[in-house]
Amino acid sequence: MNVEELRSYCLSLDADVVEKFPFTAFKYAQDVLVFYISGHMFCYFDINDLSNVTVKCAPESIPMLEDHYDWIGKPYNGNAKYWIGIDAYRADNETLKQLIRASYEIVKEDHKTKKTHNKCIRNEVRNGVPDTHRQD
Repeated sequence: MNVEELRSYCLSLDADVVEKFPFTAFKYAQDVLVFYISGHMFCYFDINDLSNVTVKCAPESIPMLEDHYDWIGKPYNGNAKYWIGIDAYRADNETLKQLIRASYEIVKEDHKTKKTHNKCIRNEVRNGVPDTHRQD
């Protein structure tokens, strides 16, 4: 998969996906393109080197993926507990797309859950703490 195909795929996941070059102040990260959903990263890579496309992953799946695919390894500048790096030059396109989509879903769901929780807390504060939360 080339950079334009990768970019198009990430953008096709949702009309709310945003792409940015947020690290232009850093010499070695100027060309890192990041894709966001709800303001949170789900995929990033250097547009000049697709040997490490970094995506979020379920922590319990990472060891199995690294054992099964020799083109999956450590992320580029990310926490290896939650992120994986994929060599897009060697990966098969379908699996690469599945891993990107899974990353998108993880980030979107995590943000949705936090947003709903925060909204509930704001409503409780605005309306007063419910009796079930009060301590006498």
